[in-house]
Formats: sequence, C-alpha cells, structure tokens
Amino acid sequence: MEKKVGLVAGIGRLPVEFIKAAKAQGYSVVTIAVVDKVEEELKLLSDKYYDINVMKLDKIIKTLKKEQITQITMLGKVTKEVIFSKWFLPDFRLIKLIAKLPNRSDDTVTLALINEINNEGIQAMDQTLLLKKMFIPVGVYTRRRPSEAELADIKYALKMAKAIGRYDIGQTVVVKDCAVIAVEAIEGTNKCILRGGELTRGGAVVAKVAKPMQDSRFDMPAVGTETIEAMITAQAKVLAIEADQTLIVDFEKTIALADKHGIAVVAEIVNNCV
Repeated sequence: MEKKVGLVAGIGRLPVEFIKAAKAQGYSVVTIAVVDKVEEELKLLSDKYYDINVMKLDKIIKTLKKEQITQITMLGKVTKEVIFSKWFLPDFRLIKLIAKLPNRSDDTVTLALINEINNEGIQAMDQTLLLKKMFIPVGVYTRRRPSEAELADIKYALKMAKAIGRYDIGQTVVVKDCAVIAVEAIEGTNKCILRGGELTRGGAVVAKVAKPMQDSRFDMPAVGTETIEAMITAQAKVLAIEADQTLIVDFEKTIALADKHGIAVVAEIVNNCV
C-alpha cells in the first residue's frame, strides 16, 4: 500500500525540508498551502498541491479526506495574529470551533484544530519522526565562541525562554546584560528579534527553546537563515537554542551566514524545571 502523508504548509523552508525527508522515506505528499508566499518549491515537490486559505477549515478537511489522507503534519509559519485581523473571514466550521475556546493562545487554537481534524479520522503525526536530522546536539557551531559575558546572558536567556513557554506565550526571548529586552508573543520570532534590536545598541543574545510541555505534533521550535537575517538587522550577536529540541533549517547556509556576520550559534541543554 502506498504511504501517503498530508502537509498543511505555511511560510518558510521547513515544509520543503519535510517533503524532501518524506519522499526519501517513500511517502507521497499531498500539500495544502494555507497562506500566501509559501516556498515555490512546494508545488514542484508535492505529488498533489492545493492553495486553500487557513480560514477555510471545512474545505481543508474535505480536501484531505478526498485525497484519502489519514495522517498530516502542520509546518511553516502561520502567525495567529490573523485571528485578530479585520481581514479574518473564517468559514462557519472555524467560527463554531473558535467560539468554544477558553482563549486564543497558540496551543489552545492549534490543539483545537488538531482535535477537529482527528475527529475526521486524520491523525497529526509527530513532527520529529521525519525531521530528526535537523535537531542538533550540544555544541558551538560557529567560528566565533561566546564571551564570558555572553555565556551569562545565554544561561539567563534560556531560562527566561523556558519560563515564558510554560505559560504558552512564546518560545523566544532577547536578552542583554541579564535583562529581558523582548519576549515573543503572537507576532513570531523574527519580529521579536527586530523589536529587541530597536531597544538595544546591539550585542544581544537571542534564545529559542521548546515549551516545557511541548507537543511534538506541532510548533516545534525552528531557526534558519531568516532568523540570522533578523539578528543581523538587530545587531544581535548570539543565537542560543535548546539542544536536541530545536530544528535548524538549511543548517549549512544558516551557519555560514552567522559566520559571515560574526554571530555565535550555540546549542545547550535546558532544564524544564528552571
């Protein structure tokens, strides 16, 4: 029997990397792009490809069922700020779903979507199953190593990032001199980094971690060239990520870009109990 998987895709390179990994393991991939400006490669690499706005939940589910998809993954940037936009025009199924929610935090919204899809016999798969090679162990991955002052900021930043994750606020913080400069909320990692840059004169540490109760079916933390580009603009000098829990997309390009601009990239183990 043919192995088949559905990909609900947002912006960024991670959906492309997923398709490559899935195909290498014998899967055919049906992709539904749910936002504009997804990578052009998605259409070329997918066995079937659809453009369906994220607000059209019923059409998304019916398309997955038509294609006989029984397992999916959701990858790529789909910021939740769309829910608060004046252009937010959901279908009736999504209206009913959101009306039942106690809040609109990341995990609450995404879990509700997953449960709705699960009720149709379509299971969300563990994102780590096909992307294991993109998680990296403890180490310094750039030519430049952090200074003593930056090491102190790294330790503090990872602790603070894990703390905000506990409350489902975000996964990223910007720290300088052991002070929290910016915290990721609904706007996403890159805007958090840029905001942190506006509030410092450069030299900040950016930390990204998994939430203490991270559900591996969705929103696994990821960084890549776009992260480094935001750091360049913000004049941040260190990217600290949680080892074995954070994906690095386009690893070689990401590290090369960091090296070019004197940014240190470090992976550390983070205690969930900090």
